[in-house]
Amino acid sequence: WSSPPTRAYGVPRLFRSLPGCEVQVQVDGTHYLVVVVGDVFEGLPTIKRQQLINKALFQQIMDGSIHALHPKAFTPAEWAERQG
Repeated sequence: WSSPPTRAYGVPRLFRSLPGCEVQVQVDGTHYLVVVVGDVFEGLPTIKRQQLINKALFQQIMDGSIHALHPKAFTPAEWAERQG
């Protein structure tokens, strides 16, 4: 994982809202692809996982700083499996 870019508005808030998670962000203007990996997602369906990420960035979504958010959430085991 690399550190999130400083221009990624709202990312520090995401780190505080999801402690113990690893966060990767790709930013293209106001479009954000956010990948979060953490035990907090264990046993949760996809929609609930995305809601946790959306909730953490709600203010930035509402004020337009983030126009499009594409959240992806995985447990550490799921992430390891995807990495093959």
